[in-house]
Amino acid sequence: MRRSRDIGESIIRPHLSIPGRILLLLLALFGLLPIYWLTATAFTKKEDVFALDRPFFPVDPTIENFVGFFQNDLLLKNLLNSVIVSTGTAVLAVLVGGLMAYSLSKFRYRGRNAIMFMFLIGQLIPGALLLISLYLMLSSAGLLYTYTALIISFTTFTLPLAVFLLKGIIDALPDDILEAAKVDGLSRTGTMFRIVFPLVVPGLITAGMFAFMRGWSDLLFALTLAGPDKQTLPAGLTQAFIREGTADWPALMAASLITSLPLVIIFILLQRYFVSGLAAGAVKG
Repeated sequence: MRRSRDIGESIIRPHLSIPGRILLLLLALFGLLPIYWLTATAFTKKEDVFALDRPFFPVDPTIENFVGFFQNDLLLKNLLNSVIVSTGTAVLAVLVGGLMAYSLSKFRYRGRNAIMFMFLIGQLIPGALLLISLYLMLSSAGLLYTYTALIISFTTFTLPLAVFLLKGIIDALPDDILEAAKVDGLSRTGTMFRIVFPLVVPGLITAGMFAFMRGWSDLLFALTLAGPDKQTLPAGLTQAFIREGTADWPALMAASLITSLPLVIIFILLQRYFVSGLAAGAVKG
């Protein structure tokens, strides 16, 4: 575990020479250019977006595009749907992924390797193909156009990553800890929730963040499985601002900026756990 933490710290604070720092700065600025252009467009009036003399920096910024987002009841409903679906996906992926990772890591039974292989193969299947099967199964179960349908669908995509990540971390836990918990009288369930999960919190947070981002940013499944009342923000933005042959780009950019803020805030607050979790999942022993 110490080795994993050291790797996480080295990622957060890499030791670079001055040319390396300059190169890294230039790459960062290049990567941030689309975000800057999105932000600048969000503060631009609609009639000025395609002006030939449009300045690189907005000289007459406007907030009417942001105000318009919060005055649109349908988009606010889409925002609430995104929060519900993404949070549900993160909780379910962490809970189920944690249980499966513990089982695959610390227990030996027939079919264990086959489960891991199926998880790996499942990642190679295009989402559009899985969409048809999911649509038919959810329709048969009467779950179509519900929050449950979206949460289950998003969890199916995030679960393999959560299991592989958490299994790598749990593999590194010494068996002596689990034996000591057993000697102290803890059941397997008690050992899992009182010993194992507290020790792998960075991994649980990382898996939860991945699942939350998957649910927050999906468009294809939200358009198909959600129905008009349960659609999330990506689907709502597409239908609100994009028409055939035209689009309200400033309003769309402002809404996209607002949509991205929760992910940015979550990442900033939890980045240390995120990097440590990735490093711990990548290193065994």
